[in-house]
Order: sequence, then C-alpha cells, then structure tokens
Amino acid sequence: MDIRKLQRVIVDGLEDVKAQNIVVFNTEHLSPLFERVIVASGTSNRQTRSLAASVRDAVKSAGEPSPRTEGEDNGEWIIVDCGAAVVHVMQPAIREYYHLEELWGDKPVRMKIGAAPPARLVKAAAAPSEAKRPPARRAPSASAAVPAKAAKRPLARHPAPGRRVVRTAGVKSAGSAARPAGARRAPAKKTSTKR
Repeated sequence: MDIRKLQRVIVDGLEDVKAQNIVVFNTEHLSPLFERVIVASGTSNRQTRSLAASVRDAVKSAGEPSPRTEGEDNGEWIIVDCGAAVVHVMQPAIREYYHLEELWGDKPVRMKIGAAPPARLVKAAAAPSEAKRPPARRAPSASAAVPAKAAKRPLARHPAPGRRVVRTAGVKSAGSAARPAGARRAPAKKTSTKR
C-alpha cells in the first residue's frame, strides 16, 4: 500500500476513537526500517487500548497484514507496528516525559487531521433535522424591564370589617391614617432630665 494511503487509514482509525494531538512525521531520512512515525494521545489505559485496536482493525480492513502491538498489558504506551508506519499511542504524562517529537519530529507531514466530511454529505444529513426544529426564541432584552406598576404588591382583597386599607409608596398599612409619601415625621421632643 502507498504510504500516503496507509497514514490516512491509520489517522482515520485514531480519529474514530477520539485520539488527541495526532501528529505524523516523515522518518525516511532517519531510519531504513519505517517511513512514518505517528504519535497520538489517549486519556486513559482503556482509551489507549481502544485506539491501538482501532488502528489494527483499520489497517487490517484496508488489506494489509495484521499489525503487531506492544504494551497493551500496561496501556500507558502502546506501539502498533504497521510495517512502513509505526504508531505510538501514549497517555499525556508519558508523552510529555519521553517527548518523541524531539527525536522523530524533523519533518512533520501535513495532513488534514479532523477533516470534516464532504459538503454534500453534511447538507444531506442536516436537511431532515432542520425541518423538525422549531424556530429559535429570542431572549428578552435588558430594555424590556418589568413595568413599575406590575412590581407593586396588590392590595388585600378582603380587608377586615370596619378597617380601611391605605397604600402609600408600596407599603400596605391598615388603620385610620397613613402618612403621605414624602412626608417626614416631626422630630421627637427633647426632654431634660433633672439630677
């Protein structure tokens, strides 16, 4: 298989299981044993094992012989040997410690990683769901505040017999007379204390 097709199959296998930070390096000038080194991260032992299995299945389904794997017992760093390409699936702490990019990263390969599907497939998939969606509602703006009258408390519906309810400045009071809004109480008289 052509190395470009092989690296695409491997990257697609990694993306199927949500691999993080996928990088591809051209290593033809560094080693006669393989042409590409692909490094990817998984967040847990379980995910790194799933990533390695996905790569193995993708390469096998593309017609290549089944790749060999090492490190699946531990799950922190799994190496998948695909012949012309070697895949390193690592957890972030292990990847940061060993920093393989420094060793193999002279010539990074440019490829679309996380590429979107073709536009015709996106339109076909989005068309049925758009017809079912109700129109979006707008959130009320800050200028549409509650009117001042609606904010006041309502008067009591059934005052006690013989009592009149008077409302002033949003305060309910029962009794004979209430102060008008803005009126002040008269200051209390000072009394002198004799000793």
